[in-house]
Amino acid sequence: MPLSFVENKNESQRQKLVNAGKFHNIHWVILCLSALLTVLAWYFANEQVNQKVEERFQRESNHIIELVKDRMTLYEQALWGVVSLYAASDKQFGYVEFKKYATRLHIDETYPGINGIGIIYHIKPAQLPSYLANKQVERPNFTIHPKHQQNEYWPITYIEPEQKNNKAIGLDMAFETSRYTAIKKARDTGLAQLTGPITLVQDDKNTPGFLFFTPFYKHKAPIDTIEARQKNIVGVSYAPFIMFKLISGTLAIENRLVTIKISDQGHVLYDDRANTSTENIDNTPLYKETFKVDFYGRVWAFDIESNLAFKQASESYQPILILFSGIIIDFLILGLFIFLTRANRQALMYADSMNDELKIKTKRLEKSNHDLEEFAYVASHDLKSPLNAMCKLVNWLKEDCIDILPESSLKHIELLENRSERMSNLLNDLLDYARIERFDYKPETIQLATSVKEVFSLLDHDDNVTLTITNDVELIFPRIPFEIILRNLISNAIKHHDKPVIKITVSYVKENNMHKISIEDNGPGIPPELFNKAIEMFQTLKPRDKVEGTGMGLALVNKITLHYGGKLTIESDGICGTRINIMLPLQLK
Repeated sequence: MPLSFVENKNESQRQKLVNAGKFHNIHWVILCLSALLTVLAWYFANEQVNQKVEERFQRESNHIIELVKDRMTLYEQALWGVVSLYAASDKQFGYVEFKKYATRLHIDETYPGINGIGIIYHIKPAQLPSYLANKQVERPNFTIHPKHQQNEYWPITYIEPEQKNNKAIGLDMAFETSRYTAIKKARDTGLAQLTGPITLVQDDKNTPGFLFFTPFYKHKAPIDTIEARQKNIVGVSYAPFIMFKLISGTLAIENRLVTIKISDQGHVLYDDRANTSTENIDNTPLYKETFKVDFYGRVWAFDIESNLAFKQASESYQPILILFSGIIIDFLILGLFIFLTRANRQALMYADSMNDELKIKTKRLEKSNHDLEEFAYVASHDLKSPLNAMCKLVNWLKEDCIDILPESSLKHIELLENRSERMSNLLNDLLDYARIERFDYKPETIQLATSVKEVFSLLDHDDNVTLTITNDVELIFPRIPFEIILRNLISNAIKHHDKPVIKITVSYVKENNMHKISIEDNGPGIPPELFNKAIEMFQTLKPRDKVEGTGMGLALVNKITLHYGGKLTIESDGICGTRINIMLPLQLK
């Protein structure tokens, strides 16, 4: 080929490289696209953050409402417990019986937020004299108050703790519309009912509260209709609540990320702004929403706002970081284009020298990798002798001193023996790991079932371990690496187990022109997020004082599999059972 032709060809190629280094329209297009992607990334990141923050607010709000619901359900069960006590007594129990029952409840400890538990009897005008006479035998000062125009009486007969609720004893629910309406509704429906907002007579601070009623009827009387329930009503068990105490016992303000206000038909029952410190209240909340919830015949409106703690916990600089990072990247790209344009000729001039230097570095890297493998092999091999000697010394020490050393020292010797054995196993695994690419093992004819049984028989296992081989096949593969694979996988299935009966299944299938050998066990499984960690060197998924292992098993199997052009995969739900799949080529290269 003429020299002039070669020179012209090289000059043409060089000119192409020079032209490629100039600033062209394509560079501006790239910069514009990069800027557009930056803006889009910022927008979507901002939307995603806002969505997560809103979802967090919804979770916090729903959690608050559920806590109040759960607490009210607990109180309802306590009131129905009083009803059950009446049903079991087959008569109206008196002051002494109720006091004993209430004492066993430990109201202040078991039901925080409740002001007490009591009983209200339904008294008709004709029953009033005998009722008063009966109750004044128990408590001479007992009276019904205040006077009203209704043709029936619903006096608070018993309430515990009595001392802090003394003003409520004898109070007639018929004197006031909210109380009277709720108690009649409980009677007519047979269900637990709440009053509207009221002020308890025993509350000196005159803060909002309410009453909780559950009705009880005559024994074995029909109560399937309103008329039957009105006819057979005996009374109600009830609990008075001061709303501030209820919320304080249920929703500690220091544990919340939201502030709340609870209203009943426009009447405020509770408001964080009035009852707690305003240090955590956000006057410009990120989110606020009203939730209306049915509570035993009433509709409570929960006005919930995010507070300063929520704002602090929800702060995210991710969108801003993305925006500024994108802008910086855009400028870096611009600077890179300029730099490449200016440096292109110099790059061409030094191309040959750089190529020579690259070759030198490649050779050095290859030598370094070879030296590292050589070091790993030699170090593991040379450490075996002193370690074996140390193991013998430990055994001699144990034999000579077993009868004279205290138990604590024997435990130390046993610990030293275990650690020496673990070190020996680790060195063996390191040697196997280093030998994989060091030795050229020749392929042999292997009978899968025979190899599995031989490996299994050599492993230490109890009678509770069962091995099943679903099918047999003949393989052409290096025997020693193959047995290392089987030994480690079956050994792992035996060691990492939590069942009384260990079941191990070995199966084979030809898939995608490859051997697929699967070892499956019924052990605790491997969480999917730990699959990659499981095949790293020196990694164990349990503490080393619980499972004796070097953490090399799956790493060694993975390296062998990759070395021969195969692949290792893990199948597990992380709860029960693990399936390790080994894919090996049908024909080795």
